[in-house]
Amino acid sequence: MLLAHDTEAALQAAVDLVNSGEDPDTLLTVEDVDAWYAKYRYTGRRDRDRAELDELQAVRPVLRELLAADRDDAAEMVNRMLAEAGAVPRLVRHDDIDWHVHAVAADEPLVRRVIVETAMAVADLVRGNEMSRLAVCADDTCAGIVLDLTRNRSRRFCSTTCANRNAVAAYRLRQKRGGG
Repeated sequence: MLLAHDTEAALQAAVDLVNSGEDPDTLLTVEDVDAWYAKYRYTGRRDRDRAELDELQAVRPVLRELLAADRDDAAEMVNRMLAEAGAVPRLVRHDDIDWHVHAVAADEPLVRRVIVETAMAVADLVRGNEMSRLAVCADDTCAGIVLDLTRNRSRRFCSTTCANRNAVAAYRLRQKRGGG
């Protein structure tokens, strides 16, 4: 299934936000939020204060639950999130980004926009029976979320750090067993 650009972007932003809470936490300052906001090309209201940072940190477990849910549970969560936010999807075009969907106004708090954009993106995965694109990292010591956008669905680790750690461990095990 080919995902729309805004769906991929919202999923990548949500996964990055959720994984920022892993050890070490990488979302600790307003400047960290600035960098995340710019990286994922969010637009609209920014309060740029500690309260906004705290709200983003607090929503990470909620988004983790959604991204790690099975299809039926994800559908229920999406419906609840969209209803609670009073989401009304509409097509918009701004900056250099062609038509895409926004479901809450640009002047809504950032955390509400993140929740709604993530819910809309997960709705696309549910509709397309593509929830397998999301998983928990295959590294036993990591709880990061993996977004697999590969054609052959081969991504197993949330980062190159986890992938490298597992590759080194597998290599060492082969060497120990004499498998070269």
